Amino acid sequence: MIEEMESILKETEKDMKKAVEYYKQEIAGLRTSRASTALVEEIKVEYYGSKVPIKQLGTISIPEHNQIMIQVWDQNAAPAIEKAIREELNLNPTVQGNIIRITLPPLTEERRKELVRLLHKITEEARVKVRNARRDAKEMIEDLEGISEDDKKRALERLQKLTDKYIEELNKLMEAKEKEIMSI
Repeated sequence: MIEEMESILKETEKDMKKAVEYYKQEIAGLRTSRASTALVEEIKVEYYGSKVPIKQLGTISIPEHNQIMIQVWDQNAAPAIEKAIREELNLNPTVQGNIIRITLPPLTEERRKELVRLLHKITEEARVKVRNARRDAKEMIEDLEGISEDDKKRALERLQKLTDKYIEELNKLMEAKEKEIMSI
């Protein structure tokens, strides 16, 4: 029975880690005044009849703090990539042969505040996922038969420590991203 409790805690920790990893991916795409490859990597492009992310069509680099450069492997894909960037990011890339450059304009104060609000919303969704994992595990632990109340209590304390650890990690990531968004 103790093994069953350990198994519940391990699974719950795995779920909480997944929530944090997903959160990291979500906030990586939030635009700051600094260029990031995450801004364009996952944008889908119509390429020979199927939707393909940009990262599969070329090499993405950051030559300057406010510029993204995509070196397209197949020059025929360049117009489709340019179109996808215009539609998704509302930015005007410049195309020179198989090289696409995107210069990011500085963010306005209003846009920064909007991004911070969005960041807080995404963070709260991640916290809810962590808390839901805790709630599910708590119910499973409480429903276990043949385990002493002391063992259940210890397991629930460990569960709370896990939850606190992952919520704290989310908060630190949010603070760092917020600082990045607000810096000029």
